[in-house]
Amino acid sequence: MNISVTPYGSVARKRRLLNNHESLAFWVQHLADLIIVCGSLFLFTFIKLGDVPPSYRLLGVVAILCVWIIYRRRGVYRQSHGFYKRSFRLFTAWFQVLLLLALVGFVTKSGEAFSREVLIEWAVVGYILQLISMTVLSALYKHYKVMFSREIPTLVLGTGDLAINLVNNLNSNRWLPDRVLGFVHSDDNPLQDDEVLDLPLPLLGRAEGLRELIQDYNVRRIYVALPVAESEIIEALHIDLLDMNVDVIWVPDIFGLSLLNHSIREVAGMPLISLNESPMTSRRSHIVLKNTMDKILATLALIAFSPLMLAIAIMIKRESEGPVFFKQDRHGWDGKIIKVWKFRSMKVHDDAEVKQATKGDSRITEIGAFIRRTSIDELPQFINVLQGTMSLVGPRPHAVAHNDYYSDKVNAYLSRHRIKPGITGLAQISGFRGETETLDKMEKRVEYDLAYINNWSLSLDLKILIKTPISLLAKDIY
Repeated sequence: MNISVTPYGSVARKRRLLNNHESLAFWVQHLADLIIVCGSLFLFTFIKLGDVPPSYRLLGVVAILCVWIIYRRRGVYRQSHGFYKRSFRLFTAWFQVLLLLALVGFVTKSGEAFSREVLIEWAVVGYILQLISMTVLSALYKHYKVMFSREIPTLVLGTGDLAINLVNNLNSNRWLPDRVLGFVHSDDNPLQDDEVLDLPLPLLGRAEGLRELIQDYNVRRIYVALPVAESEIIEALHIDLLDMNVDVIWVPDIFGLSLLNHSIREVAGMPLISLNESPMTSRRSHIVLKNTMDKILATLALIAFSPLMLAIAIMIKRESEGPVFFKQDRHGWDGKIIKVWKFRSMKVHDDAEVKQATKGDSRITEIGAFIRRTSIDELPQFINVLQGTMSLVGPRPHAVAHNDYYSDKVNAYLSRHRIKPGITGLAQISGFRGETETLDKMEKRVEYDLAYINNWSLSLDLKILIKTPISLLAKDIY
């Protein structure tokens, strides 16, 4: 957030010129990708069929719309990262486009109208051409950036973790013009020698001598990176430096708080910082895609696993009396009570006090031990996905009694409910499945659940779904 916007002659003019070039680079790259996507599809179609039928023209239009929406949301055109990270971001965005087109083809039953050979060539060569275009245009943009930009001498007010992280990020980003000269200490208590040595850049002075430092080092920009406890000095600093012709930029210490899916945006000209927000309400378009993927894949899974589920149901009925399915009250999205479907893996017993299953638990039947170890007992939860109470990927829903027990023992435990619970999740593929016999294990599971919510994306869901079968080989599930 820029507290003071004070142009300083030629530097400001060059910065505006550079911004225009950044905007031009975005549109040139975007237009190039759209031409590549549509042009390569039509080219391969013409080579294969000798013509471009209307169905392929419609596919090209839909593909362009998907690229237009997904690429911008996935940040494909951000120039602030290296080649490998940008290549991976392009790959995941292109994969999402292809996945969305496949889902549309499945729903509309139009997949048979297209040549698989053409689509495979288009998917592979289309990505390679986009990657080449990205590399060439990025090199050209870098050349123009060198011509139209100049380094801005910069100081960072603050010496804490926030300030150190800011400096590291600024110095590692070759696209930013800021050249950080050093730190300025704001606290009355002097830093210890080892603390000074830990700083990535020199400690140039204290806040009291900031005006002299600005003159001595010809500083043109100051980042204020102070903890929340010291934020009261920001207004006084802003007023004091108005006559120094420097940019004063405040970096709010929101990362010192316990955040959940945080975001920064503007509404009616006012900056808003969301400290705690559910992805279910903040990203509507992505949630529609997630729900669509959930429904389609859950339907396909139920069809594919129906013979296995029928065999398991017969074995459960033969081994012990009681129902085939077991439905337990668990907390779902926003803490609402849902009925979670599972194959019954235990003998019928009094469930007044919910107790996690442990190794050698006498309540577990022989077939129950097998289906719990292999997670086959959770296959009926695809029904929950079709009902809309669960997702394929998300934090695992815990029994209500477990939530009541852990809610005041694990920090931010109930924040897990800010997104739909899932059949599998980041915690499960990271080794935290099954029994959580210690508080440390539950804390670690919650840590992964919150990391999933904070970093949620369709590509992350796909990664977790792909890795889930491997995690089922774990031998410590009871």
